[in-house]
Amino acid sequence: MKKNIFILLTLLSIWSLQSQVQFENQATELGVNVATGNTTFGNGVSFCDFDNDGWDDLTLTSVDGDEVRFFKNVNGSFVEQNFNLQYLNYETKSVTWVDFDNDGDNDLFVSSETVGNKLLENAGNMTFQDITSTSGISINNLYTDGVTWGDYNNDGFLDVFLSNRTFLVPNKLYKNDGDGTFTDVSFQAGINLNPELTLCSVFLDINNDGLQDIYVSNDRDLFKNKLYKNNGDGTFDDISMSSGTDIAIDAMTATVGDYNNDGYFDIYVTNNNIIGNYLLRNNGDETFTNVAISSGTVFSSFSWGAVFFDADNDESLDLYVCAVSDGSTGFLPGGFFLNNGNSSFTLNNSSFPNDTRSSYSNAIGDIDNDGLIDLVVTNRFDEDIFLWKNTSVLSNSNWIKLKLVGTTSNRDGVGTRIEISVNGEKQYRYSHCGEGYLSQNSKLKHIGLGDHTVIDYVKLTWLSGVEDIIYNVPVNQVLTVTEGSNTLGLTNVSTTESYIYPNPVGDILKINSDTTINKVRVITILGQDVLVVNSIENNSLDVSSLQAGQYILVLESDKGIWNHKLIKE
Repeated sequence: MKKNIFILLTLLSIWSLQSQVQFENQATELGVNVATGNTTFGNGVSFCDFDNDGWDDLTLTSVDGDEVRFFKNVNGSFVEQNFNLQYLNYETKSVTWVDFDNDGDNDLFVSSETVGNKLLENAGNMTFQDITSTSGISINNLYTDGVTWGDYNNDGFLDVFLSNRTFLVPNKLYKNDGDGTFTDVSFQAGINLNPELTLCSVFLDINNDGLQDIYVSNDRDLFKNKLYKNNGDGTFDDISMSSGTDIAIDAMTATVGDYNNDGYFDIYVTNNNIIGNYLLRNNGDETFTNVAISSGTVFSSFSWGAVFFDADNDESLDLYVCAVSDGSTGFLPGGFFLNNGNSSFTLNNSSFPNDTRSSYSNAIGDIDNDGLIDLVVTNRFDEDIFLWKNTSVLSNSNWIKLKLVGTTSNRDGVGTRIEISVNGEKQYRYSHCGEGYLSQNSKLKHIGLGDHTVIDYVKLTWLSGVEDIIYNVPVNQVLTVTEGSNTLGLTNVSTTESYIYPNPVGDILKINSDTTINKVRVITILGQDVLVVNSIENNSLDVSSLQAGQYILVLESDKGIWNHKLIKE
């Protein structure tokens, strides 16, 4: 009897929690009652803050004859912008905002299956120049769908992996040379040179070694999915078979998250087939196990985009899945799975009323910065998009969002591993740029915290190896973390020595190093350059122009890069 009562109370508790999670389509009210057109296999979407004003914006791809559309978030509503990019008026597949040159603004990469890809450099005021022809990225049509950015060689510049859905062109890995150009290193890196009908790929770290691996989702069952393990020397090994990730399905997406909070990142792969999707649980030993059935996430429909996010801020990642079905055939048009906190999920589509359109891609952001994650979904048959506003009424719904500013690592902090601890319970996140089917999520990393009011610590491990740890962090805030500003000790990418004195400093800072310093940067804790010097004389730096406060001093030489905390008196 006691056991039955316990089970009943558990079920009632889960039902009570689920009944509070609610989303409402507010596309019309918020100014984005628009469609993305009727294209083969749908269109892409970005929920990224493209102008760095602290509000997540929307970017929608286009059909032939229409332009890519940009919607600026103005205090929680959207206003369409004209960036004079009328030449982007052909069928496009995905858009990613990325700071490829580490200058602090967002550049734009647009993929296409018909015309070819374009890289647009931001001049700093949302004016753009098409630099594709000089960048080294092919101007020919590569039939690219998905795009994911990562720093596979940890040199501080973001590289790009292109997923090409064609029998004509293989996938491409382009290395960022750091001077505005890219080099195709697919062959040297060990990427398969045979076409594979790839729709989506993603950078991730499967074994927490600080190196970015790549997972590739291939359409049709002609080509098995691939997992490339990063060897740390510029090459990858194909460990698909040994890892158990070499599944042969109609794979549409690959989305990454640590759904069971064990510290290892798992992969959810959708399947455009009624046999269902795959949830590949990371076992922590470079192997994965499909737990879709036991976890309740198999979702037998015609699935496309998917995304992990904590919808109810209960410290567990939930899951939303798009599907190309309107429900009339007996297959669900979408699936929303609430994480029960015990490695299982419960389908709870009542949280998304009237979610009856066939859909392809989705992305997450926070429309009004209230700490509740919202969702944008692109739909089939030229139907208007869904903009799902999270209207949940939750009694215990604290949160934190992290904004990452790299100094030694890439400026966006892509590839950073995030760990938080509250009362001994840990959660983990990973920073992506381009993840999921034709999608880009908000660059702010959101973590739900339930009823907790203080985080014991936030730990960030950057691709450079630098670790920042911040203790006793208040909740319900956007926390900006600049790489190197909260280290327990100096972490260098070189064994060459450097030190500075006096610190705190008045007007003149002395810099000692056993190698030539080529560049000195002084950065605020918000990541803004306030002083840049290309050479120093007599090992001295004049910092008299700086206001009193704490800064990060970045020293660059041919032998390494160093971060120092600097206090100006």
